[in-house]
Amino acid sequence: MFSLRPDNRRPFTSLSEREILSLAVAAEEEDGRIYSEFATRLAETFPGSAALFEGMAAEEDEHRRRLLDLYVERFGTHLVPIRREHVRGFMARKPLWLMKSLTIEAVRQQVWEMEEGAYRFYMEAAKQVTDAGIRKLLGDLAAQERQHADAADRIDADMLGAAGRDVEKDASHRQFVLTYVQPGLAGLMDGSVSTLAPVFAAAFATGDTHQTFLVGLAAAIGAGISMGFTEAASDDGKLTGRGSPIKRGLAAGIMTAVGGLGHALPYLIADFTVATTVAIIVVLVELWAIAFIQNRYMQTPFWRAVLQVVLGGSLVFAAGILIGNA
Repeated sequence: MFSLRPDNRRPFTSLSEREILSLAVAAEEEDGRIYSEFATRLAETFPGSAALFEGMAAEEDEHRRRLLDLYVERFGTHLVPIRREHVRGFMARKPLWLMKSLTIEAVRQQVWEMEEGAYRFYMEAAKQVTDAGIRKLLGDLAAQERQHADAADRIDADMLGAAGRDVEKDASHRQFVLTYVQPGLAGLMDGSVSTLAPVFAAAFATGDTHQTFLVGLAAAIGAGISMGFTEAASDDGKLTGRGSPIKRGLAAGIMTAVGGLGHALPYLIADFTVATTVAIIVVLVELWAIAFIQNRYMQTPFWRAVLQVVLGGSLVFAAGILIGNA
């Protein structure tokens, strides 16, 4: 949802060459640790893929070493304490240590996002610096990150075998997930839960299906507009590779509105009791569907998702009823 809190992150275009190199060092260190963790988790079941990730972690460490050598030569031994979360335009990732289990699809998607993001970061950074030596190194690293683009496909070949390759999803599908599916799912979950209280408060306060539908329609459209603008303003896609902010904003906004309209549409039924019964059934289906979506696409353990979404949504639902009957 839309937030009035100021965004204190630095614009990427405001970074100096010293800050860009420090940021690159921190990013390579983090990516290397992620690949090492992938290797550890997959070693027992998929030793081939574990070896691949160990190699990728070693490459990230070599990138870090080259960046540090150039940094020390240009700016001395003190790095700027800057990380990706301090800079506007980078995508926030769920920490790997919070993921109790990793599916094949989750690994593939995260590897592709990391490599695409690293490539775009180095390309944009190379455009911004004026030092010839720094620009050359950033350009070389961008080319090497681009060569990693087939890493997710190599994981498929090792982890899924010939049968898996028959249904292999290519880069365009992964881009579709990043640009449309992820913002859309976030919007659907936000819209479904955030509009529960106003719809049922209006229903039990007025007992009028038409007025309740109008309140639900307004809440859904308002939430959709807010979520759409928030997603579009989160980053321009240049560093993350998430695609057009307009496309992401539309996906998030439309799905937020759809999530809110789900339990408002039953109030097109003239009979209040029937409309409310149908709306409650829709809410129950929505909450369990959201728990499934979080488990399937967001790697949230199913019962934790149930606790967070179903219990949380039920509390919001109950709050709306209590306020409406006040």
